[in-house]
Order: sequence, then C-alpha cells, then structure tokens
Amino acid sequence: MAERIEASLLTDCKAISHGFFTRRGGVSCDVYESLNAGRGSDDNPDSVKENRARIITTLGAERLATPYQVHGARAVVVDETFDFEAPPKADGLVTDRRGLAVGIVTADCAPVLLADSERGVIAACHAGWRGAASGIIEATVACMESLGARRDNITAALGPMIGQESYEVGPEVRAAFLTIEPFFANFFADGIQADKYWFDLEGAVAGCLAVSGVAMVEPLGRDTYRESGHFYSYRRATHEHHPDYGRQLSAIMLR
Repeated sequence: MAERIEASLLTDCKAISHGFFTRRGGVSCDVYESLNAGRGSDDNPDSVKENRARIITTLGAERLATPYQVHGARAVVVDETFDFEAPPKADGLVTDRRGLAVGIVTADCAPVLLADSERGVIAACHAGWRGAASGIIEATVACMESLGARRDNITAALGPMIGQESYEVGPEVRAAFLTIEPFFANFFADGIQADKYWFDLEGAVAGCLAVSGVAMVEPLGRDTYRESGHFYSYRRATHEHHPDYGRQLSAIMLR
C-alpha cells in the first residue's frame, strides 16, 4: 500500500481523505524507488501509472486530478471542463466534487492541502519559493472562495519540503519575500557564503497563509533533503549527481 503521512487538523475531519505520500509503497526502481508519482520524470510511464493507482486506492478516490505545474501563481477549479489527460498549467487545484482527489507533486517545494469542510471545498497547492512569493497561496484561497469557501474557515496543512538547514538561497529570494511584508525577513538566516541565506520555506509559506487570512495551519516539519529514505529531493539528487529524481504526491479528497 502507498505510504502516506496525515495531518491531524485534516484527519479530525471525517468528511476528508488526504495524504502527503512518501516515496514508499510503489513499484519504481533505481533513483525512482519506489512510489514515484512524477509524470515529468524519465521513469517508466507504466510504473508511474501504477504508483498513482495505488495512491488513488489508498485515498479511496474515484479519480485523481493533478495540474501541469509551472512554479506560477494560477489556481483553477476542477470540474467537468477539466482535462485529465492534458491538464492546465497551474500550481493550485480546487474542487467541491466528492470522490475526486486533487493533488500536486513535489521534490523539495511545499505541498499545501487546504479545506473548508463546512462548505465542502478543498484544494491542493504547489508552493516553491517563486510561486509562494508571486502569490500562489492567495490565488488558491481566492479560487476556493469562488466555490463558496470562507478563508477564515479554511484549514491548511504543510507537508514535507526542504528544511531551512538544507536550503541555502541567494539574495533574490529574500528580496522577493520582503516585497510582501517586512516580517518575512524572519525566515532568512545568514548563510555560509557571503550574500547567501538559509531559507525557512515552511515558515514563509505559513506566513503567506496568514497574510491570506488562513488562521488554522499545521506544518509537519519534515525535511525532504535530509530524509532520503522517505522523500525525493531535487536538491539532494543534484548534489549527488543523479541523472533524474522522483516526485512525491500530496492529495486531498471530499468523501
């Protein structure tokens, strides 16, 4: 069975099934071992298809929708117009359809699952530093509102992503976040190299949620870079000179 991690805030709601899936419980081999859900990888497509099927079964979903991720700030509604075979370019998916899971893939970026369970609206959001700084969190929350959600009633969980002690970035990242609010400076610590910073992506994404009016946020505090047995990591694969890397999938569904 596909291995997943659940957030207590979402698990407490019986109307929701969700999971931040790890790299365990699939059929892929080599650098993709084993639950690689990344269609954009060079893994065997049949293996990726089987891995996604296992995720769907674990969730108890009828179908899974994922976007063509572009590190942008666009969120879209998944309804009868959504093309599952050629999905739109977006980094947030929102739905109110029961039995339909919405998900995103990551390999260091932040996976965010959101729900207004009272109004039956859920979302999955992919937030790398570019997307977070350019407004993907706000775009996803606004898209949820278009289906009747209230941002002061939205619960959000932040899944496994690269940790601050593993993530040294340049000054352009810090500058991008300081244009949002000055308090984002709190998520940067002086790096080893001059003009470099250790970046707390989890804290910054939680900050973006707060700015968007989402008060109930649960960060899981799992580092994709350091936990190689559990998670794929683009940065770790680069440092270890691997030819490619897998992606873990995070998804949420209304029962």
